[in-house]
Amino acid sequence: MAKKSDPGIGYGKPPLHSRFKKGQSGNPRGRPKGSLNFATDLKRTLQAPVTLSDGGKSRRVTTQEAALLRLREKALKGDVKALDRLLSYAMAVSADAAEQTTKGPSADDEAILDAFRAQLLAEANGEEGGGS
Repeated sequence: MAKKSDPGIGYGKPPLHSRFKKGQSGNPRGRPKGSLNFATDLKRTLQAPVTLSDGGKSRRVTTQEAALLRLREKALKGDVKALDRLLSYAMAVSADAAEQTTKGPSADDEAILDAFRAQLLAEANGEEGGGS
């Protein structure tokens, strides 16, 4: 039990002996080297090759492609959820492609174009001035 001489013990104020020590990490060993995060594991898993039997012939595709092919098969057989998911993927990809095509030039491209315009104007002004 807490001593009466320890002021400020309660919610958000643990006893002094159990608080973090100055200069000492709460996780001294940290994350082990070489451990991967979820995104890396997912990417590696989806890129792993698998063998499919397609019309009696074996072919190797990525796990991602195999999953999409299975989803397509289910959608074509009348599975409404699979069809909905496949169409939502298609809409997301087409929206992404449309966004990329409607974007204007990047800042670097704009700088290059501005420099080129300035060079053309300088050359045009130089030719007009020399001909007068």
